[in-house]
Amino acid sequence: MPFVPDAAVPSSAAVSARMSRQSSRDTAPEVAVRRLLHAAGMRYRVNVPVPGIPRRTIDIVFPRAKVAIFMDGCFWHGCPMHATRPKANAEWWRAKLDKNMARDIETTEHLSAAGWTVLRFWEHEPVESVARRIAAATAVQRPQDGS
Repeated sequence: MPFVPDAAVPSSAAVSARMSRQSSRDTAPEVAVRRLLHAAGMRYRVNVPVPGIPRRTIDIVFPRAKVAIFMDGCFWHGCPMHATRPKANAEWWRAKLDKNMARDIETTEHLSAAGWTVLRFWEHEPVESVARRIAAATAVQRPQDGS
């Protein structure tokens, strides 16, 4: 059965209100990683549109090194350890979350094909570890000075 957004009916007004308050940017794990990167002297851009794909953004971007960082939420992006499936409106939610995961794959493939290094992290990963992995990836990608 195809995904039909108009057929979605919130299971309750409370659920609808709660989901509408979910932040899609500047989440606590994302801000914590950005603070560590900034403290390490790294400069980056945030919430940059994905080149060539409308209505999609990259959470943290190192444009010169062409490194794109995504901080994925366990619920919304289907974490294999922590993903849950709502029981109310189960079919609609399954289609919605599957579509999110397919979009993640498409975005990663699009950026990789354009020469970008794409790093995806789950919200539950320790921020210190995430920051170290980002620093390592951007160090490898940085153009070398003339020395």
